[in-house]
Amino acid sequence: MSNRFNVNGVMVSGEHFINGERVPSPNTFETRSPMDWDILLVNVARGDEGTAKLAVDAATEAFPAWAALSPDQRSVYLHRLADLIEEYKEDIANVECSDMAMLFESLRLRLVPRGAANFRNYADLATEHEERVWQSKGTLNRVIRMPAGPAVIITPWNAPFMLSTWKCAPALAAGNTVILKPAEWSPLSASLLADLIAKANFPKGVFNVVQGLGSEVGDALVNDPRVKRISFTGSVPTSRIIGKAAAENIVPFTAELGGKSCLLVFADADIEAAAKKAAGQFDDSGQVCMAGTRLIVEESVKAEFLAHFHRFTDQHVMGDSRDPKTTISAMIHPIHVARVEGFVQRARANGDTVVRGGKRFIEGKLWYEPTLIEPKNNDSEVVQSEIFGPVLTFQTFANEDEGVALANSTIFGLSGIVYTGNKERAERVGRQIRGGTVWVNTFLVRDLTAPFGGIGHSGLGREGGHYALEFHSDLKMLQILEGSVE
Repeated sequence: MSNRFNVNGVMVSGEHFINGERVPSPNTFETRSPMDWDILLVNVARGDEGTAKLAVDAATEAFPAWAALSPDQRSVYLHRLADLIEEYKEDIANVECSDMAMLFESLRLRLVPRGAANFRNYADLATEHEERVWQSKGTLNRVIRMPAGPAVIITPWNAPFMLSTWKCAPALAAGNTVILKPAEWSPLSASLLADLIAKANFPKGVFNVVQGLGSEVGDALVNDPRVKRISFTGSVPTSRIIGKAAAENIVPFTAELGGKSCLLVFADADIEAAAKKAAGQFDDSGQVCMAGTRLIVEESVKAEFLAHFHRFTDQHVMGDSRDPKTTISAMIHPIHVARVEGFVQRARANGDTVVRGGKRFIEGKLWYEPTLIEPKNNDSEVVQSEIFGPVLTFQTFANEDEGVALANSTIFGLSGIVYTGNKERAERVGRQIRGGTVWVNTFLVRDLTAPFGGIGHSGLGREGGHYALEFHSDLKMLQILEGSVE
């Protein structure tokens, strides 16, 4: 039995999970609760180059047998795992709530069940896949998906359980083995996922979890030439490092990176609904990559929009994430709060106007007030850089062309939100916004079969549905001369 810690009533291992076994490391790092930084949750194994090698060894050895299974055979494991996630959703939600302070009710009702749905969805998509078959130039042609090999999955600290399942499910369904490296600020739900993998009787080595710092164990994982796919969600600087390693080994690489999305509001929209959705961008303390953090509102409805926005923002409650009344959680880490504070301080120095908020809710704690800033101009740092906290900017525009230009004026392009009551404008502007996903009069509605990814500095490649299964496969053409075989 591995060394386990009691986290909110759930016993959690701080050790790696490699080849079906718990594996310790001589060095550890601490993970603490953002809701009370004085509470040590777990001493987590701090992996190194040797740990990475063990994990890739296990995944490489397990790959041939896992790849040889049919999609139907692999789906049995994935559906069994989905059942277990649903059975243990309270435990997963409790641990993730403690580890990164996401709202417990949101985890229990939405994000953890989404993790189960991810495994079911990809199991079924892989099973339902039909190979393309046709005749041409005297040959019978068939396009075949071949499992690629061991895949390294690197996930961020926000919504870690859901994002781990979102990335690992298509890799496993496609026939790849997996090494999951969770973020060091929120690694605990990945450890629970490993427990459920074992309980679901996956073959040893098919799924592995390696914990530690990116510069130590992550670097060793992505540089191992036996790794055949790399899927990363995180920052632009880290993606550059991983991209160089992937290029060196000629390994396909997807990156879901930062966002600085617009929430573009036209005068013909339901202004109250748009303002309510804008105030909702403070959910999870703004630690959501797809959040519409740049409010861009038609000048003629500025006053009406702001009146509704302030009213809805005033209804937010900052507090303990386990309390159902709480709507804004503590932020993930003292380092991250200090980073957000730096953005606001520099905005003031730049001459930007802090309309509301702009400070910690409780001095020394990790809650930061919902903040709205009117920038001096569109070149202001708070407009152009991802803050990843409860800080929104507010700008106005005079006409549609100007609004679209502002919406497309950053290096990012992950998503966009448009509010309008005009059908033609919805289609026209929706097509013009440079974002991997653009919502009109709604937000965060996701079809799991749809492509997901970013444009520009928001990423490379697409995940979701068959797009993810294609990424995790090597496509092969099989051609047989007609009449040459019986």
